[in-house]
Amino acid sequence: MIKKFFDPDYMEKDIFCINYKSLYENNIRGLIFDIDNTVIAYDNFLIDEKTRNLFKELNKKKFMICFLSNNKEKRVLKFSKEFKIYAFHGALKPLPFVLKKAIKYFKLQRNQIVLIGDQIFTDILCGKICGIKTILVNPIKLSLSRVEKFKRWIEKKILEFLNNKRT
Repeated sequence: MIKKFFDPDYMEKDIFCINYKSLYENNIRGLIFDIDNTVIAYDNFLIDEKTRNLFKELNKKKFMICFLSNNKEKRVLKFSKEFKIYAFHGALKPLPFVLKKAIKYFKLQRNQIVLIGDQIFTDILCGKICGIKTILVNPIKLSLSRVEKFKRWIEKKILEFLNNKRT
């Protein structure tokens, strides 16, 4: 059960290390990005040039892209407008309802879509519930809250368990 719901299909250091060419060659056409700690640090509002350039390149490569965030409308719309990318806010991940709307937005088959995020308990679980591929990236910045630290510790233990099952 842990493998079914919490094991990402791919793991990368960050969004810049993802092999988008390989994804495209494997018929992935839709990219759903979490925002906070995946695209930009959770406490940052300024987008750097490297991130801006990545999304320009992904658009040139004909990927369909959207943002899916648990955060509030104001924050999510800022990035949606800046990147000119459709966004879903208040997603309540891991609940699947808003992700299902994002999947319908693409008008693609589920096997053509990947969800990219930094958290197992929200992004990966939500993607798995909806039957799409997932990519786990390292969080850009760790929160200092006790709840977040505890959650990340559990995620680390799950990944260790899954890695031990693979060998």
